[in-house]
Amino acid sequence: MGNSLPPTSLDGQIRITGIKAVQPKAGTTLIRVETDAGVHGYGPCHGSGPFVRAAIERLEGPRLPHLGLIGKDPLAIDVHFHNMFYAYPQRGRVMGVLSAIDIALWDLAGKLLGQPVCRLLGGPFRTEIPLYSHCAGGDFLSRDEWRARAQNMQDDPYGFKAYKIDIHHVLHSHMQEYIPAIGPRAVRDVAQAYGLAREALGDEIDIIVHCHNELDLPSAIQVAEAVEPIKPLYFEDPLAPEFSDAWLALRRTTRIPILTGENIALAEGALPFLQQQAIDSLQPDLINCGGISGARRIADLAALYRIPISCHNVSGYVLDMASQQFSASVFNCPLMECRRTAAEAPEATGEKLVIRNGKMEVAMRPGLGLELDFDYIKAHRADDEPWWD
Repeated sequence: MGNSLPPTSLDGQIRITGIKAVQPKAGTTLIRVETDAGVHGYGPCHGSGPFVRAAIERLEGPRLPHLGLIGKDPLAIDVHFHNMFYAYPQRGRVMGVLSAIDIALWDLAGKLLGQPVCRLLGGPFRTEIPLYSHCAGGDFLSRDEWRARAQNMQDDPYGFKAYKIDIHHVLHSHMQEYIPAIGPRAVRDVAQAYGLAREALGDEIDIIVHCHNELDLPSAIQVAEAVEPIKPLYFEDPLAPEFSDAWLALRRTTRIPILTGENIALAEGALPFLQQQAIDSLQPDLINCGGISGARRIADLAALYRIPISCHNVSGYVLDMASQQFSASVFNCPLMECRRTAAEAPEATGEKLVIRNGKMEVAMRPGLGLELDFDYIKAHRADDEPWWD
């Protein structure tokens, strides 16, 4: 099923025969794009199995038959991208389903042509991708806890050299919960917490001040001032995710590099951030932004402004592999996000992710380079979730 066809066997008559989805008990739902050649492509998305299948049924339904994929050439990826995202614009949660289909089409194309996706995209620019990962929570105002936490990060066998440190642990709030107008005491706590982090980690580990859009503009300005002494790598997602003048106002008041973009959909979502020079780096998520095709357009647009990008990537083995292939192919993509446990990949068999010294080795197998363990995936489906045979 996962074997590639030699390029000489591709006669232009291969057709897409089905798009299916299966939801695991934990992690992202897996989409499969099937062909009459017996070669299939895979992509990840958020949402339950029933929701994802309903979105696929809508795409392939009788109302808009000219926009569906079934019966069409799997290598016409730009045509399918246009039809899914622009000919009949989609928004909301269904964007993730369509993004997964796009990722699966690239996986499928690589298998049909016997090439890794990074080559199909014109790369690779790099064979190893520097990574950043995530710091554990706890009491961020305790020096003893920071010493133990830092020792744990420094002893990590994968050697990550940069970590996101979540601000909601300092503010005693829920992640992604909007906090109106934090006060002077909270700002002092922020300064103390990130100061202790720098003290414990030293100068060899980069720190990303990690928000999830919790702050308003005055609070974000105060936080930026409080953490400036530790020289963070980035101040990530402090404000509401859509572009507004608040992003530009923040940019004008701080020297800290600003990062955002995991919730951006398509190139037009990124454009105002770039035009207004409101950020220093974009962080698209392949699941949210239009798949590999959508992320490629964002990266090309950012390159015109000499803005780097990095893939937001916290959603399991298939997204790890897709983000890896994409990141390798993009000149202005010097970093990639990665979970600390990514290399364990229980849904993979054979050669899994290779992470050494804080870098991920780029797989050069056809497609996304996936080595999926279908027996494991079948055994760990969500309750009452059908299998796709």
